[in-house]
Amino acid sequence: MSSLSNKRIILGVTGGIAAYKSAEIIRRLQDQGAEVRVVMTPAASEFIRPLTMQALSGYPVHTNLLDSEAEAGMGHIELARWADLLLIAPASADFIANMVHGRADSLLSAVHLATPAKVAVAPAMNQAMWNHPASLANIAVLRERGVTLIGPEDGLQACGDIGPGRMEQPDGVVSSVSRLFNTGSLAGKKVVITAGPTREALDPVRYISNHSSGKMGYALAAAALEAGAEVFLISGPVTLDAPPRCHLIPVISAQDMLTASLNLALDVDIFIAAAAVADYRASAVSAQKIKTQGNSMTIDLEKNPDIVSAVATANEALFVLGFAAETEKVEAYARDKLERKKLSAIIANDVSRADIGFSSDDNEISWIDRTSSIAFSKRSKAQLARDIIEHMAQSYFH
Repeated sequence: MSSLSNKRIILGVTGGIAAYKSAEIIRRLQDQGAEVRVVMTPAASEFIRPLTMQALSGYPVHTNLLDSEAEAGMGHIELARWADLLLIAPASADFIANMVHGRADSLLSAVHLATPAKVAVAPAMNQAMWNHPASLANIAVLRERGVTLIGPEDGLQACGDIGPGRMEQPDGVVSSVSRLFNTGSLAGKKVVITAGPTREALDPVRYISNHSSGKMGYALAAAALEAGAEVFLISGPVTLDAPPRCHLIPVISAQDMLTASLNLALDVDIFIAAAAVADYRASAVSAQKIKTQGNSMTIDLEKNPDIVSAVATANEALFVLGFAAETEKVEAYARDKLERKKLSAIIANDVSRADIGFSSDDNEISWIDRTSSIAFSKRSKAQLARDIIEHMAQSYFH
C-alpha cells in the first residue's frame, strides 16, 4: 500500500518559473493515493493558471485570503485543520522569509500559521539568492522549527546560472513526502488497538450501544502502521474499512472484545484502548423478540467487564494507553481513570462538543500521564492519530 493512501495534502504554490512543476506534483501525489487541495499566491497565478490546477486536482483552487465565498465553504482555518501535510512547492525566497517572520498577508501564509500538520518546503530561486546569508539563515530557522526541506537541486537554472537553488523534480518531491509518513518510530513493535462501539444484545433484534464511529481507533491503526508497528485492530461494529496490512479482529460485545484483548495481551508491546465499550449489558438476553406492552419496559442490567484494567493486570510490562470520553470535568475524570486502572497514559476528550468526538472527522484531546498534561488542538483525526502515536513512541522509549 502507498504511504500516501488517503492522505490530505495542501499544495501551496508561490511565484516562480518552477510553478510549472507543481502541476506534475499534483498528479504524482494523486497516483500515490493522496487527496490534494491547491492554494496559490497571487504571484503564482502569473506563472500557472488556477484553472489548470483545478482541473488536475479536481477541487477549486484557493487564492484569496479575504474571499467570502471560500470562507463559507472551506475557510483558511478549516483548510489548515483539514490537511495532513502542507507542501509548499515551489517555495520562493520571499515566501520563505514570510514564513520565518510569521506573516499572514496571503491565504497560503495564513494557512501556514494555522495548520497543526506537517510542513515541507521545496525551495526554488536563483543560486545567488539561495547562497545569500539571509536565505541560508531563514532556511536554518525553518529547520529548527521542524519544517522539512526538500532540495534544492544543483544545476542549470532558468536565468542561465548554474548552482544550487533549482527546485527538486516532481518524483523527488513526492518520494520525500512519502518518507514523512513512514517514521519507523514503532518499528518491530506489536500494537493492539480497540476501536468502535460494542453492542449488547437485549433480544434477537435489539441491543444497547453508543455513538462511537470508530474513526479515532482506525486512524490510530493507520498511524501505527505508518510508524512501522505490527497492528492488531479489535473492532466493534463500524462502517469503516480497516487499514491494509493490519490484523482485523471483528467483535460484537464487550465480552467478545475482552476475550480477543486477553488473547493478545501477553504477546504485544502496546495496548491502545480507543473503543467505546458499553458500560452495561442485559442480565438476561431474551431468546425471542420482546413484545411491546404498555408505555414502559424495565430491563435489568449488569456491569460489563473492565477491558483495559484486565489487560493492564494481565501484563504489567505492557504500555497501556486508555481513552476517557467525558462531558464534564474532563481532565479530573481522566486522571482518576488513569490512576484507578493503572494505565501508562490516557487520552481525554470532551464528547459533549458537536464539532469533535463521536462521528466527527476532527478531534481535540489532552494527553495525560502521571507527570504531565499536554493539549493537542483541534485537527483531523488522521493527523491527531499520527501526533498521538509519535508522542506515545517517545514516551514508550523514554
